[in-house]
Amino acid sequence: MKRQRHVLLVLGWYDYRLHKGIAEYAQERGWHLSANLARERVIPWGWDGDGVLAWLGAGDDLAEFVGSLRCPTVDFSMRRPNGRFARVLQDHAHTAGLVAEHLLARGFRHFAFFSDRDNWSFEERGRGFAAALGAAGRDCEWIRWRAPERRRGGRREWSLRRAWLGERLGRGPKPLAVFAANDQLALDVLETCEASGLRVPEQVAIVGAGDYLLANDAMRTPISSVDTNLERQGYEGAALLDRMMRGARAPRRPIRIPAARVVVRKSSDIMAVSEPRVAKALRFIAGHSCEPINVDDVARAAAMSRRALHQAFLEHLGRTPGEQIRGARLEHAKRLLAETGFKVAAIAGLCGYRSPNSFAIAFAKAEGLSAAAFRRRIRHGS
Repeated sequence: MKRQRHVLLVLGWYDYRLHKGIAEYAQERGWHLSANLARERVIPWGWDGDGVLAWLGAGDDLAEFVGSLRCPTVDFSMRRPNGRFARVLQDHAHTAGLVAEHLLARGFRHFAFFSDRDNWSFEERGRGFAAALGAAGRDCEWIRWRAPERRRGGRREWSLRRAWLGERLGRGPKPLAVFAANDQLALDVLETCEASGLRVPEQVAIVGAGDYLLANDAMRTPISSVDTNLERQGYEGAALLDRMMRGARAPRRPIRIPAARVVVRKSSDIMAVSEPRVAKALRFIAGHSCEPINVDDVARAAAMSRRALHQAFLEHLGRTPGEQIRGARLEHAKRLLAETGFKVAAIAGLCGYRSPNSFAIAFAKAEGLSAAAFRRRIRHGS
């Protein structure tokens, strides 16, 4: 009989979706997964097996243990960039690009990124957000909280941070679009806005990352977030470990897993355009993009000529009306692919495309993969 592989999980940072992706691959290959003892702060000195899947965080003892094993290892983190392990990481620049695209499509002109400490993933998301906005001709303010040394960890740190954040959010032009480095920071922004009298999303729109707030839909203002595709990250990490356990060399560079999508909720679902006719056109597109409308229909709804509409869209949004229609249709299509079991041909009709073939061409051109492949990536991490 073929010998069963024994793989150890040492996840210093845990998310059930990462674990689920790993477990799916392990089941396909018949692995034995040893318990994730790092969750209990127990390090299994003396363990002997074939490979390790790790998320090495701040604990030096955990990193020392994994390094001592001398067996194929995949790390899901870049917290220790000088380590010798293979890595499968989130593509934080891609995550940031999706957020920038989402906010730009809604007409925002003023942007901020909020983080609260030195963290490699926060830094990559912030730089990626600024770069994506820069490519569209927009600037980004980086709001970065650093607790004073004398206050760090003290009883007043939370209240001081909220007061500081409220002052930073209150200054400057509105509406402001804020990308928070993760969902907890997005919740901080939301609660600070509520305490400061700033309306969300009318004055401050908010998007987080991770999509892990479990009671989101029960909130008065549910928070938009990015599904960072953790299941696929876990699955691809396990697949890489499998190749290494069978003799393949570890890749010299990290494998990056793109985010799945922006999950749009009330905190950012607004059209932030001051020009009333462009705003009217955007509302028309949002309400009718799943019908077979064209640019002439939008121009009539906005009481503008086709040429004037085109110029106004370029001036206020940086894209054409046709691009706005296509983007709205594709956003709806991705939501249906992720959340329903409708066939791809049916989704084409539900999103305003005249034929499944025209939908297939448009989707592949925009996303770089077919609609069916996009659905598999979202649901199965492959």
